[in-house]
Amino acid sequence: MDGRSLSGTGEKGLGRKWARILCAPRRLGRGVGACEAPYVRRWPTKRAVCPRATGSRDPVVASGDPKKGMSAVTPGDSQRISLAEASRISGVKESTLKRWAGDGIVPVDDGTWTRAAAAQARVVARMRERGYSPESVREAALGGRLAFGYTEDVFQAPEAEHTLEEVALQTGLEPELIERLMTLLGTPLGMEGRLNEQDLRAMRHLAEVLASGFPLVAFLQLVRVYAQALRRVADAEVRLFHLYVHEPMIQDGIPPLEMAEEMGNLAADLLPVTTPLMEYMHNRYLRFYIEQDVVGHMESDVGGGDGGLARVSMAFCFVDLTGFTRYTEEEGDEEALDVVERFVDTVEATLPSEAQLIKTIGDEVMIVSPDPATLTEWAVGFLQLFRERPQPRVGIHHGAAVFRDGDYFGGDVNLAHRVVTRALGGEVMVTEAVAESIPDSEYLRFDPIGEVDLKGFPDATRLYVVTATAG
Repeated sequence: MDGRSLSGTGEKGLGRKWARILCAPRRLGRGVGACEAPYVRRWPTKRAVCPRATGSRDPVVASGDPKKGMSAVTPGDSQRISLAEASRISGVKESTLKRWAGDGIVPVDDGTWTRAAAAQARVVARMRERGYSPESVREAALGGRLAFGYTEDVFQAPEAEHTLEEVALQTGLEPELIERLMTLLGTPLGMEGRLNEQDLRAMRHLAEVLASGFPLVAFLQLVRVYAQALRRVADAEVRLFHLYVHEPMIQDGIPPLEMAEEMGNLAADLLPVTTPLMEYMHNRYLRFYIEQDVVGHMESDVGGGDGGLARVSMAFCFVDLTGFTRYTEEEGDEEALDVVERFVDTVEATLPSEAQLIKTIGDEVMIVSPDPATLTEWAVGFLQLFRERPQPRVGIHHGAAVFRDGDYFGGDVNLAHRVVTRALGGEVMVTEAVAESIPDSEYLRFDPIGEVDLKGFPDATRLYVVTATAG
């Protein structure tokens, strides 16, 4: 059977396996895990060792006589500090730290201060600056809501000791470029204009990329994309850790110190795993998109012309949920979030291999593909299988756009977005450019609806409703 058949099981079609994915009942965003199992504490509070997951770094060795048993090791135990040092780290007076420790606002065990406790004191100070009363802060601390301080040791940053001029001299980068790169990375230089050892190593890596001959304009875009993507990753990690680890611990009534210790241990275990995992996924995606780029050079025109911005020929597709605002008002935020998650998950799971989900905007997704035929066939099949309320609708246009910072910009993108707003729930609507690029389709039927005025475009646009052919 042809791989483009809507009923086939080929890679480009929406076969029975996608029907099973789409129709499988799921409840996302609730509970822990697919079965909504209750929270189970799995991380011991007293551990002999904390091995590094990759085996490539030194293990955290427990103290004590092995014949008599190991004593507990936590991130904070290895960093006992003086009260004066805690004051310097937190920016809080020693007398205030003593009072907070006595009131239970900061978890200090037997008067022993740690970097983690100092980090929590710094957070308490921020809360006080924002107007929270000592009583509300104390209540949050005793309830375990400030118990994340023990993760501070896992993410320690060295002191900023290099001036901008020193870093420029060691890397060969202009001071202005270093400032711009630090801003793009989301860590702009402070008033003192100093960088730490980690910043210096990062600038050396970036300088090596530029020294290899990679164009500066493309390099800056790439840095921005890296920063935006990893910022989203880090934000998701923290929020999910809070929702599925921290909050259940609070509900279980775990004491703050024990909670902080478990969270610190878990963070120390998970952090070494993330780098090789991201490297693995990055390499896999690089291989895939290199192949797609080679094919794209054969099938589509890519170019700038006369020094202009490079434009890429693509099919641009927007899919959203009709009546989503009303649905949210009727069913509530939680149910609406479940629907959006199932909608986005299903889109990602069923897209043709050459298509890419560029971004999600609330209940809307933007997709691009170098092949308008397979993208349109996917859209028709997707709407046939995704029968939930509110119903999705699709708008597709084939044209050219400027590629920048991992996104696509231009009039043709805007046109595709206007098209989806004219579609009804359960409809796939396309422009004439799409219809003309798919001549004599065996699987699709194009019904013209005439020329339609679209907001922001001076000339009327000829549109078509696309459905699957019978049989």
